[in-house]
Amino acid sequence: MAMNDEYNALIKNETWDLVPRPPDVNVIRSMWIFRHKEKSDGSFERHKARLVGDGAGQQVGIDCGETFSPVVKPATIRTVLSIALSKSWHIHQLDVKNAFLHGELKETVYMYQPLGFKDSARPDHVFRLRKSLYGLKQAPRAWYKRFADYASSIGFSQSKCDHSLFIYKKNHHMAYLLLYVDDIILTTSSDTLQTTIISLLSSEFAMKDLGQLSYFLGIAVTRHSQGLFLSQKKYVEEILTRAGMSSCKSCPTPVDTKSKMSVTHSVPYEDPSLYRSLAGALQYLTFTRPDISYAVQQICLFMHNPMETHMHALRRILRYIQGTRDYGLHLYPSSITSLISYTDADWGGCPDTKRSTSGYCVFLGDNLLSWSSKRQPTLSRSSAEAEYRGVANVVAESCWLRNLLLELHCSIHKATMVYCDNVSAIYLSSNPVQHQRTKHIEMDIHFVREKVSRGQVRVLHVPSRHQIADIFTKGLPLILFQDFRDSLSIHPPPASTTGEY
Repeated sequence: MAMNDEYNALIKNETWDLVPRPPDVNVIRSMWIFRHKEKSDGSFERHKARLVGDGAGQQVGIDCGETFSPVVKPATIRTVLSIALSKSWHIHQLDVKNAFLHGELKETVYMYQPLGFKDSARPDHVFRLRKSLYGLKQAPRAWYKRFADYASSIGFSQSKCDHSLFIYKKNHHMAYLLLYVDDIILTTSSDTLQTTIISLLSSEFAMKDLGQLSYFLGIAVTRHSQGLFLSQKKYVEEILTRAGMSSCKSCPTPVDTKSKMSVTHSVPYEDPSLYRSLAGALQYLTFTRPDISYAVQQICLFMHNPMETHMHALRRILRYIQGTRDYGLHLYPSSITSLISYTDADWGGCPDTKRSTSGYCVFLGDNLLSWSSKRQPTLSRSSAEAEYRGVANVVAESCWLRNLLLELHCSIHKATMVYCDNVSAIYLSSNPVQHQRTKHIEMDIHFVREKVSRGQVRVLHVPSRHQIADIFTKGLPLILFQDFRDSLSIHPPPASTTGEY
């Protein structure tokens, strides 16, 4: 039944023409993919069959060209949710049925008829695809272009900061639309505008209205009396099951306070593919769990050649999330007129390369929008230099967020506050005197100073005890770790929650 539904939908969509096979052309395979569609709680919903083309058989320049397709950035999602909360807008969720099938193909692609559905009168004929199909290399790009063109035709403008964000503004009516492949988040200033936009989209694409935002990209979104709670509890349980640690003992912190890990002084781990799989899964978990960002960044440095000590560190992260599986990121109705950021660096902490690890976090009012934990690409000759490179990174991120908020018609007029615990780095950001030992970081210095002189940024001192960004650069003692985790709004769900807006 699922196969028949899929095949009939493709016929109705006029996805192909059945033609005699031309000589000397590349013909790709057709394949059936089967899976179980699950509800947000993990229970079975229905069987699903999908007919896909074997994109591995395509040849660049012959039956495919440009394939890149943008997807919405996590920081953009959190920014839009924060603004919608602060303005008390309803947040709606939509799903596009068979999204990739809406894309128009520019290239000529031939595909064999699928098993079980061959035309008995013309079994040697092949499909010449008129529209995009799942599995084709250019399918995501073709769908994205089709959607972007239609969104533009109904009054949306495309963001320059994030090409998967579409903004509608007419008089006092506003709407934001976020697109992640075939998942859509829509928030509008009025119910009437919401109904109108959903109606327009449904007239062009086969849409499924999922109601108020509740489950997006594997993230459960719950409304409570204070705001929104973003959780990946189900995903945490899947990771623990995959690792065989569903009933392991918990650990109070994700990483110890010892020096950073090295590529040497251990024996190779016996199953590198499992290590890489778990490390990649933990990377996606950081979407709602910035408290494990530093620990995950550390284990991801050794994906090419994981050792036993690295797997031991990975298991510690799993034990930590076992004890905090209910935790998630809270967003609150808050002021959207100020950006505040914290930046820190651990100078020369890498035992192999002597590079520094820098981290930052950016808040819009009380809500955490963006964060990073990353090893710097070059060596720093002093702690001031390492800290200053960290300042430059967070200023660049803050500038991007300011431009994004400007496009969302929520411009920030006050300077972005950047808190740093290194006095020398603060002096460098405003002191016009060039020092001999800072010539080699001149570009970063000029970039930050320009923003400071224009009044867009103020670099201020914060004591190390209150430097929240410390959690992104090193392992911390339990009390300090819990304090900074609370500052990032990482908590268990409130006692009473409701999924309604």
